[in-house]
Amino acid sequence: MKILLLFVCLGAGLTLQAQKRVIFDSDMGPDYDDVGAITMLHVYADSGLIRVLATVASTRYPGVGGVLSVFNTYFHRPSIPIGVAPLGGLMLRDWQHWTDTLLARYPHSNFDDDAVSVYRRVLALAPDSSVTIITVGFLTNLSHLLSSAPDSLSPLPGLALVRRKVRLLVSMAGRFPSGYEFNVMKDAPASAFVFSHWPTPIIFSGFEIGERVLCGLPLIHSSTIQHSPVKDVFRISIPLAPEDSAGRKSWDETAVLVAVKGVAPFYHLEYGHISIAPDGKDTWTPGPNAEAGPGTQARLVEARPPSEVQALIDRLIMR
Repeated sequence: MKILLLFVCLGAGLTLQAQKRVIFDSDMGPDYDDVGAITMLHVYADSGLIRVLATVASTRYPGVGGVLSVFNTYFHRPSIPIGVAPLGGLMLRDWQHWTDTLLARYPHSNFDDDAVSVYRRVLALAPDSSVTIITVGFLTNLSHLLSSAPDSLSPLPGLALVRRKVRLLVSMAGRFPSGYEFNVMKDAPASAFVFSHWPTPIIFSGFEIGERVLCGLPLIHSSTIQHSPVKDVFRISIPLAPEDSAGRKSWDETAVLVAVKGVAPFYHLEYGHISIAPDGKDTWTPGPNAEAGPGTQARLVEARPPSEVQALIDRLIMR
């Protein structure tokens, strides 16, 4: 019995050690692939694969903190810290009004904590080189974080704090090999600053990756899933846009998938470097393959049919 208990305790310890620590940074509207992404995040947390340290919004429309809280509360994690973009952040909101529906229909708390303060507090408490940041919105918060000064939360300036605490940034950003992508161009100065100064490895899930992964139809047609904010968002939004009749493009979900489960088997990496023009156009310059190290950048390249990723995401968002 003692041997069995020792084995169980050791197993539990190994599980806790193996958990990835994740911060999720999302514009949470105007699009709704963010909803699929935060759902996957909680499903992976339920499975013990990750620990969600914070959920922050790169927008600051009224109620965005409450929208994040709807999902954290629905998935039984109401105490996850929530932050909202600093003053001057973009006010973009969904045109389908699903955010209003969620705030009216589901329990939540209202949060307006500054996202940079949340980042600094959470990172300061984390072990060194332990945090994965997933950003599926604008780079506003990360730009402010890198530029932040020492304070009562940490004696380190932002760049040094990120270098010490963060192991990987996974970003749904860019249209490769070159083009205009919403997350990058809506705050182009922040995008350019972050991608030229970020001190840890970055993996980009580009526009072309999620564009062909169409999800949500099995969810909205399910008769067993009821009173779900996830289903409500897809149920409201898909019928309002003819281009979504086969399912919504799943840009943000692919970033969560790779951040938690890794690149293989669905993708492989092409190393290189992103550059951002003043108007927000991004250009990818391939480079030699390299071991992940400070400043390494790589983009996802398809290795399996998008339909396989689509089937996996649909299963996850229906949990």
